[in-house]
Amino acid sequence: MTDSSPPTSAQEPSTVPPAPPSPTQVAPATLPVTPVAPTSGTSPVPPATAPPAPPTKPKTKLKRYLIIAGVSMVVIALLVWAFKPKPLSVEVAKVTQGRFERAIQEYGKTRVRNRYIVSTPLAGRVGRVLLNQGDSVTQGDTVALLWPMAPALLDERARDEQSARIASVAASLARTQANVGHANAALDQAQADLRRSEALARQGFVSPNQNETGRLNLSLRIHELETARQEENAARHDLEQSRAALKQFAQAPLGGSQPSFAIKAPVSGKVLKILQQSETSVAAGAGLLELGDPTKLEVVVDLLTEDATQVRPGTTVQLLNWGGAEVLSSKVRWVEPAAFTKVSALGVEEQRVYVVIDIIAPAAQWQALGDAFKVDVRVLVQVVDNVIMVPVSALFPIGSRSGVFVVEKNHAVLKEVSVEARNGVSAWVKEGLPVGTQVIVYPDSKLKDKAAVKVR
Repeated sequence: MTDSSPPTSAQEPSTVPPAPPSPTQVAPATLPVTPVAPTSGTSPVPPATAPPAPPTKPKTKLKRYLIIAGVSMVVIALLVWAFKPKPLSVEVAKVTQGRFERAIQEYGKTRVRNRYIVSTPLAGRVGRVLLNQGDSVTQGDTVALLWPMAPALLDERARDEQSARIASVAASLARTQANVGHANAALDQAQADLRRSEALARQGFVSPNQNETGRLNLSLRIHELETARQEENAARHDLEQSRAALKQFAQAPLGGSQPSFAIKAPVSGKVLKILQQSETSVAAGAGLLELGDPTKLEVVVDLLTEDATQVRPGTTVQLLNWGGAEVLSSKVRWVEPAAFTKVSALGVEEQRVYVVIDIIAPAAQWQALGDAFKVDVRVLVQVVDNVIMVPVSALFPIGSRSGVFVVEKNHAVLKEVSVEARNGVSAWVKEGLPVGTQVIVYPDSKLKDKAAVKVR
């Protein structure tokens, strides 16, 4: 059985170059290969296959172009993603409906409504006040005692002058005593002349008219004697007064034999302040202590004049941060008609007005309050119920109106609103914003209308 081989024309030429012959080998002669035909019962032998041929040059260029195009598309996609505007992160709040309050808030202090200052009606030496702050007194109780002042001390010059004055007064006393003797003598002479004239008139030697003249002369002498005696008494008292000025007076202890003047309480109440505690010499009208009823308190606060024009008697007031957890209900009783100038902490002159407030809350809630206690005063100048409110931080000016950014489908939509009133937290808007709408608070200056946003 012989093997048959396919014709040589069916074989593809090999593109692999033959290996060069080594110098020691001789290339064998190339002989034709005759295919052998398969015998029966045996499998035909497959022809030998050549290795795959490398890609041609046009396919290599196409592959390179595809790679470059893919890389370019990826780069373009990355650039588009990098420069695409990102949504701004924003903080939002909801539009609410409820009670709107606009208030003026300042610091105030409490004070006793009726205050009484007990003073000395006379100049003197007041004793030590034995009362203390907070002690209760009843009307008519003695709160202090007043004694006369000790005389002033005399120096050498004043003492010599007083001694000379005593000598002068003593001489005046001697002169008045001599006048008294002269008047007595004149009176005796007048009495004798009258007796003699009456005896002669009875005998008919003297006219009765002369007796009348004698009686008048006697009456005149009696009055002259009385005048002389009064002048003597006055001179004697002047001498005693001049001698008393030379006496040395010691500071006698209070409560001794010296008479005292009792200073009494004009009303019932408690001692609010001791103005003069120790013993001292005081002038007339000097204050000693203050009395009042601490259960009858009021609050006084000074407001700027532009704020005070919005306050009326009867306006509702809230007292906060007074030391208790409750908010004390109060109302304005009086707004003073005259303002005053006050320099602020920054050195700015301000015109302010005192506003007096009555506490209407039950006394059991604020019984710990006393005179001159600090409180926060909140005067409600405008109160409206069931209004639409937005946070003040969401508003910004747009011309003569106000604007707000509303979040709709993750985008900021600019809307104009009409603000009726505002306080430190909320603003009252009349229309344009339904309840529950999300508005952006503290909007960024870069935020524009229709811009994409992301809620924090």
